Amino acid sequence: MAITLLFAFNYLGLLNVHAQTLPTKPSEKMAATVMTIWKDSLVMQPGKPVKWSYDEGVVLEGMLNLWKRTGDSRYFKFAQKSMDHFVQPDGTIRGYKPQEYNIDHVKNGRILLALYRVTGQEKYYKAANLLREQLKTHPRTKEGGFWHKKIYPNQMWLDGLYMGEPFYTEYAATFNEPAAFDDIANQFIYMEKHARDAKTGLLYHGWDESKEQKWANKETGLSPHFWGRAMGWYGMGLVDVLEYFPENHPKRAAIVAILNRYAAAVESVQDKKTGVWYQILDKPTGKGNYLEASASNMFVYALGKGVRLGYLPQKYEAVAKRGYDGLLKEFIKTDEKGLTNLHGTVSVAGLGGNPYRDGSYEYYLSEKVVINDPKGVGAFLLAANEMDLRQLPQVGKGKTILLDGYFNNEYMKNAAGQTIPFHYKWEEMDNNGFSLLGEHARYMGAKTQELKAAPTATNLKNAQVYIIVDPDTEKETAKPNFMQPEHVAAITQWVKNGGVLLLMANDQSNAELDKFNTLAKQFGIEFKKELKNPVTGSQFEMGKIMVPANHAIFKTGKQLYLKEISTLNLQAPAKSALDHKGDVVMATAKVGKGTVFAVGDPWLYNEYTDGRKLPAEYQNFQAGNDLVAWLLQQTSGK
Repeated sequence: MAITLLFAFNYLGLLNVHAQTLPTKPSEKMAATVMTIWKDSLVMQPGKPVKWSYDEGVVLEGMLNLWKRTGDSRYFKFAQKSMDHFVQPDGTIRGYKPQEYNIDHVKNGRILLALYRVTGQEKYYKAANLLREQLKTHPRTKEGGFWHKKIYPNQMWLDGLYMGEPFYTEYAATFNEPAAFDDIANQFIYMEKHARDAKTGLLYHGWDESKEQKWANKETGLSPHFWGRAMGWYGMGLVDVLEYFPENHPKRAAIVAILNRYAAAVESVQDKKTGVWYQILDKPTGKGNYLEASASNMFVYALGKGVRLGYLPQKYEAVAKRGYDGLLKEFIKTDEKGLTNLHGTVSVAGLGGNPYRDGSYEYYLSEKVVINDPKGVGAFLLAANEMDLRQLPQVGKGKTILLDGYFNNEYMKNAAGQTIPFHYKWEEMDNNGFSLLGEHARYMGAKTQELKAAPTATNLKNAQVYIIVDPDTEKETAKPNFMQPEHVAAITQWVKNGGVLLLMANDQSNAELDKFNTLAKQFGIEFKKELKNPVTGSQFEMGKIMVPANHAIFKTGKQLYLKEISTLNLQAPAKSALDHKGDVVMATAKVGKGTVFAVGDPWLYNEYTDGRKLPAEYQNFQAGNDLVAWLLQQTSGK
C-alpha cells in the first residue's frame, strides 16, 4: 500500500506541475505515461546499451506537438533532456556512425532542428548538420533513390521515406536549399512507381533494384506483402514533408496526388467493424492476422493531418475519426497504477538481415506484439494530438492572417552564416518569434502569410486580418520603412471595407511611434511615448495584468504578463478593452465594416507564450489564442 500511494503522489505531482489538474485527453495521458516509464529518456534503460535510435525521435516528435498545442513546457523539456543524452557540446552525436549510411539514423534530425530553432544553441545545429551531410553521400539506386541502409544495398523501403525526407525537407526550408526539393519529391515518386500495386493501390514494404534478395520477386524486385506499419511510415512522411514543401514548387502537386492515391488505398482496407487496420493490410481473414496499433495510429495521423492542412478531401476526416475511435477502444488500456498504456504494437519487422527475414506472411506474424512499444506510443501521441486539434474553434476556415514584414524588417545571421529576417516572424521558433501564435491560427483553420512589401489595396485585398507589430527605428535596421500617408490611406480603406487590423507597438525606445500613430489616430488610438510596467529581472509580478471576469475577448487567459509597454490615449470610435492602474492597455475600434485592436507591446511572442520562461500562472498562451479567435470572428463571412 505504501508503495502504491508513493507512486500515486509522484504521478499526480508529475501531472500537476503545469496545469494543476489531471490530464483528460488521451494524448496527455499517454504523455504522462512516457514521462513516467521513460523519465530519463527511453534509451536509458538499465543493462541495455544506449543507441541513437529513430524510436526515440517518434516519441519526442509527439511530445513536441503536444507542447505546441498546449504551451506546456514539460513536453519540450523532456525532448531536450532526451536529446542531450546524445548531443555533445561540440555538436557530435553519441553513438551515431555516419559511415553506416542508415537512413533510420536521420529521423531524429527533426528533433535537433526543433531544439536549434527554439533555443538557438549551435550544438543542435551542428548535430543536425551531421545528418544532412550523411544524405549528401548516402548510397542511392541508379535513378537516385536513397538506399535504406548500406547493409541493405540497392533497396528502398517505405520506412525510409519517413526516416529521411521530413528532416531533409525541414532542413532545406530552414537553411535555404531550394535545389533539395526536387530530390525530396523524387524519393516519393520513385517509391510509388516501383512499390505501388495497381489493383489495390497499396505499396509493398520493400523494393530491391538488383532483384537479388531472397525476399524479392525476381521480376519486380518487390517484397511479397503489404505491411501495415510500413504503409503508416510512408503516409506520415508524405504529410510531414508537405508541411515544409514550397507551395509554388512544380513537384508539390505530384506529392499531393501520391497522398490522395495512398489515402484511397488506406480507406479501402480499414476494418469495417473496429475502424482500425490489420498487420497485413489486405488479408483480414488470414490465419493469425491481427489488428495492429502502430499502423492504425499512423493512418489516423496521416489522414487527419492531410485533411486539416487541405491536402486531402474532407471525406477522409470520417475515416480518421473512425480510426481514432477504434484505436482508443481496441488498444488503449489503463493499468492498476492509473497509467494509460498502448497495447497491440508489433515490436519489429524488416527484410533480410541476420537471421534472415524472408518477408513471408508467416514472418510478419511471427514477431512479438508488445505493450508500450515506443514506435506505437510515438505514433499514438501524434495521432491523438492531431485529433485533439478538432476541439479548437474552426473560426479561420477560408481566412488569411497577413503579418507585416515591411515596417518590421530586421535581419540577423543564423548558425549557417546566412542572413535571415527575424523578430516577430511566423516561422521563427525562438524567443523572438510568433511561431506558436501562427501555429494556433492555423489550428483554427486560417492561413498565415507575410507581407514583405508596402501595404496597398491590391496586396491587402485577400487578407481578412492584418497584423503590424513593432515598427522599426533607425537603430534596429539599416533602412527602416516608415509609415507614409499612402500606407495610412490604403490600410484605413481596407479596414472600412471589413478588414480586421491588429496594431502591436512597443515602448518608445523600441518602436517608431510618431509615424505609426498617424495610422493609429485614424481609429481614435494613440500610442503614448512612454515606458510603463517595467520589470526587474525575474520579478514577473511587476508585469502582471489581470483580466476582469466575463471579458468579451479574453475568455480563458485571465492573468497576463506585459512588460515595458506603451499605454493608449483614446478618442471615439476607440474604446478601452483592458485597463491597468488607470491606464488603457488595450483598445478596440469599429470603423466602417472593420475592426481594430491595439496594444502597446508585442506581448504574444514565444518567450512569453511557450511555457519555458514564465511561471505557469501567467496565461499569455491562452490569451493569445483567445485574441486570434476573436480577431477571426470579427471578419466578414464569420
